[in-house]
Amino acid sequence: MVGGFGVPGTPFCLIDELVRRNSRRLTLIKNDANEAGMGVDHLLRNGQVERLIVSHIGLNPHAIELMNAGRLAVEFCAQGILAERIRAAGAGLLGLLTDIGVETLLAQGKPVYQVDGRSCLLETPLRADVALIHAQRADPFGNLTYAASARNFSPLMAMAAKTVIVETEELVGLGDIAPEAIHTPGPFVDHVVPLGELTEAYGVVRR
Repeated sequence: MVGGFGVPGTPFCLIDELVRRNSRRLTLIKNDANEAGMGVDHLLRNGQVERLIVSHIGLNPHAIELMNAGRLAVEFCAQGILAERIRAAGAGLLGLLTDIGVETLLAQGKPVYQVDGRSCLLETPLRADVALIHAQRADPFGNLTYAASARNFSPLMAMAAKTVIVETEELVGLGDIAPEAIHTPGPFVDHVVPLGELTEAYGVVRR
């Protein structure tokens, strides 16, 4: 799993490290495929990704090209359903029933049930071996806060992965984050990596 909502919350430095390590045959779960030439697109260009589970890839023509050429498997989920499938995994649920996507291409291969006279799809939980997350602030225990729309997927992914690795713009002392300001509690986090100077990619959101 890779956090982020477009640019906000995307862990660009952790992605660069994954590129450097050259891990192969990856399945990536992310809201989007970033833009061409940044973020997960570096993994795509390096041939490291076998499958994407996303809500859309429309901002990345390179990802579309790979999909159309049959070189990248893509599973599309409605954005809310993607979030709910991740949340279901973190909550220990066996799945969720929804009428979203019934009688569309999104329903292909999924069990259909009748609930109160309505057709519903069974959507299965999404779990991951590793979640890569970007936080605005973190303390050494792993308590995290996110900025703006970075909260859309990152807290859910931190609950749904076996190992959670976080890069943080600011590492503060224990107790420096007020309890009510914590978006992800430390028990969900395994590793915290403080960032130095942010690269240009993090500034794209300010264009």
